[in-house]
Amino acid sequence: MKKIYYDPANPGGLGGLQTLQRAMGLKGLKVTDVPDLFLTAVKLTHDNTGARYLHVARDDSNNLFSVQFRTTPMDSTGVPHILEHTVLCGSEKYSCRDPFFKMLNRSLSTFMNAFTASDYTMYPFSTQNGKDFQNLLSVYLDAVFFPCLRELDFWQEGWRLEHENPTDPNAPLVFKGVVFNEMKGAFTDNERLYAQHLQNKLYPDHTYSVVSGGEPLDIPELSWEQLKQFHATHYHPSNARFFTYGDLPLEQHLKQIQEEALSRFQRTEPQTAVPPQTRWSNPREHHVACGPDSLAPDPSKQNTVCVSYLLGDVTDTFEAFTLNLLSSLMVSGPNSPFYKALIEAKIGTDFSSVVGFDGSTKEASFSVGLQGIAEKDIETVKEIIFQTVNEIIATGFEEERIEALLHKIEIQMKHQSTSFGLSLASYIATCWNHDGDPVEVLKISDKVTRFRQCLQDNPHFLQEKVKLYFKDNPHRLTLSMSPEESYFEKQAKAEEEKLKQKVSALSEEDRKLIYEKGLQLMAAQSTTQDASCLPALKVSDIQPTIPFTPVEMGNAGEVPVQYCAQPTNGMVYFRAMCSLNTLPEELKVYVPLFCNVITKLGCGVMDYRQQSQQIELKTGGMSVSPQIIPDATDLDMYEQGVLLTSSSLERNVPDMMQLWSEIINT
Repeated sequence: MKKIYYDPANPGGLGGLQTLQRAMGLKGLKVTDVPDLFLTAVKLTHDNTGARYLHVARDDSNNLFSVQFRTTPMDSTGVPHILEHTVLCGSEKYSCRDPFFKMLNRSLSTFMNAFTASDYTMYPFSTQNGKDFQNLLSVYLDAVFFPCLRELDFWQEGWRLEHENPTDPNAPLVFKGVVFNEMKGAFTDNERLYAQHLQNKLYPDHTYSVVSGGEPLDIPELSWEQLKQFHATHYHPSNARFFTYGDLPLEQHLKQIQEEALSRFQRTEPQTAVPPQTRWSNPREHHVACGPDSLAPDPSKQNTVCVSYLLGDVTDTFEAFTLNLLSSLMVSGPNSPFYKALIEAKIGTDFSSVVGFDGSTKEASFSVGLQGIAEKDIETVKEIIFQTVNEIIATGFEEERIEALLHKIEIQMKHQSTSFGLSLASYIATCWNHDGDPVEVLKISDKVTRFRQCLQDNPHFLQEKVKLYFKDNPHRLTLSMSPEESYFEKQAKAEEEKLKQKVSALSEEDRKLIYEKGLQLMAAQSTTQDASCLPALKVSDIQPTIPFTPVEMGNAGEVPVQYCAQPTNGMVYFRAMCSLNTLPEELKVYVPLFCNVITKLGCGVMDYRQQSQQIELKTGGMSVSPQIIPDATDLDMYEQGVLLTSSSLERNVPDMMQLWSEIINT
């Protein structure tokens, strides 16, 4: 890969940036090379507003922008989630409804979306076209900083009372709204319900104790005024983190963000920081109910139990790295102690929906448990978990497993995905959100070196971490969940009660207003919007040709082979297609199952555990998937087959091929 960096001798590089820095009131310029990821990070702060900025310069034409706000609600009305929906309904400069969706056919974007996490909301996009980047940046900045936030948009996206048939004023009133219905649907999924309860109960003191997406019965407590107030306090540059990535010049991005957004704001002091969770002196236990699963293979085995531990602050990047690695050693793959103790005991169907390290909150957590268990086995599972922790402290981990994990990290660093910028934005989001250093998060190689040194200095380094965080840690939650026959009835009854309460408080004037607004909303939704205010690419903005990728043709015996030389950062990617056109029809139904298990059964002299270890030690993963390729010239013709896919570091190609040979032949 070509190296992109800022050269002080180049007036358009760092020198030019320093001139711009003075002109725009930027301070704290810090330029850091991260050679392992072939990037240079440029960190800045906007003096007037306190907005933080990180630019990652890299030889990648898929340029990305994201703006992230720390959104820490203190109730479950779903205000950050509803706001995320509502800001996308039109803005000061682009007042047509849904400018985001209308940009899809006016842009060459490779990604456009928005996310609401527990404590931040992020708006990212990516594109390979410089003019398109400016267009999308303009739309995004206007949407988040200057949205219309019309009352009708709040009604549509959040919640409203409306007649079942909006044109009939005598029809019964019901709750409607995009987020209201979305969250009702989300909480019919027992795995999602369990994960939400687990977070709320492990962090009971602040923002993580509420449902940031919105608890369906709390959503109707949110008013339009509260939504606008939340926007005013949270969607402000003083509470924002800007991130850009790729090979486009930073100077242009900074000028546009300054002119179109930052110049209109003054610094505020956002009260959005998340304090540390008060630590418990004793472990706690909770039980929650869920709806029965009509498709469960065994109706008596629908219970879930999980033990969760509160760990350290995610801004301590080395400790977070170590605990993430430790978590993988404990729960990932058939060689891990918890897989052997819990999954192979065949007490349940799978690990609980929340398992392993979770670094998405200010303080990380680790969870392990089982779902699909009988009620009588709940205590057994808890005993196995505590016993396994003791065994890990006593025996530690095999050196080969640690090496396999470090090899996996090396491959992750070298793998060049098409959405690398988006992966980086997501990877640094939580640490940066809580005032950690995002550049430190990217220095993965330094952490691997330090980790190896810690192991060398103290062979019991990992066992001591297990003892500290899992054996001697009183901030431990055991959460069990069981189905309740009347669960869905109770939910429906609670919604009915909430509706009655809301309707009984209405005056005649209120009812008349609801009917009129229902008609207004219907009319607005059916009106064709004029999108001419939105920017669009011209043909002259687009490269007339696409880059040519040369492919060399060859043969391995009688098998045709294509070779494609690319700057893959020392990685080799392998794909092979095996035709199944002659496979008897009655066997084709088993192809997906065959693909799923063929790399997990063991091969040659290796059992499935040893095979899994070798795949982790020598490759970036090996997979087999069904493939159907239509004929470009004949609609009735197609090729059926299985696709073999794998990758490895260049030095491990012979080992990767040997593994494929053993999987296929022995």
